[in-house]
Amino acid sequence: LFPELLKHIYHHILFYLNKVIIMSNLNQCDLDLIEAAQATSSKIYDSVNYNHTVASALRCKNGKIYLGVNLYSLHGVCGEQMALGNAIIAGEHEFISIVAVRGANGEEILPPCGNCRQILADYAPNCEVIISFEDKVSVKELLPYAYQVIV
Repeated sequence: LFPELLKHIYHHILFYLNKVIIMSNLNQCDLDLIEAAQATSSKIYDSVNYNHTVASALRCKNGKIYLGVNLYSLHGVCGEQMALGNAIIAGEHEFISIVAVRGANGEEILPPCGNCRQILADYAPNCEVIISFEDKVSVKELLPYAYQVIV
């Protein structure tokens, strides 16, 4: 129990020392989601072969969090896609927010790639995406005009 508590405190200290939060648009649930992704990143980060360098966390409407990691290959899978797939397997269909982090301790937040933006627009159009330690945006902001005809 004690080592887990120290690890938890360590992650909080790293989070606040490495990131200056000014006028943050994030709430405590967002910070908890980042922390879940960071904890996953610290477990899976592959500094030798770089097969797993991104971890993602997805919060559903019921509060449950689903995790994912990237699978590096020619046609690999992003962490966001795996987290979304894990949630869907569990029967979830309402998504609140998602974040992806990179680094041995998840010290960098990554906005979704183009493919992930499209998948999020298809499966989680009302989801918010944490794009930095200060901000989040809607999926619609990341992929404007998806499936809209402009006349």
